[in-house]
Amino acid sequence: MELIPGGTLITATPEEGRQLAMTLARKSIGAIQPDADVRKALRPDYANSPDSLTMAAHVVAIEFATVAAANKYWRK
Repeated sequence: MELIPGGTLITATPEEGRQLAMTLARKSIGAIQPDADVRKALRPDYANSPDSLTMAAHVVAIEFATVAAANKYWRK
């Protein structure tokens, strides 16, 4: 499983960086719980939980911070 698409965190724009962060978060969850049927069965529980959604957003924010730092907060 390729956890970093294309093998790099470098992106042209912050928008691309945000999209990469979302992908990284999804791939991390897939690596942690590789059984798609289990993930699908659990989805209704966390999809309706404000705390779970907040934590998911936190994971994306951490991934975005990592991508942003790798991009030197978008070079000029």
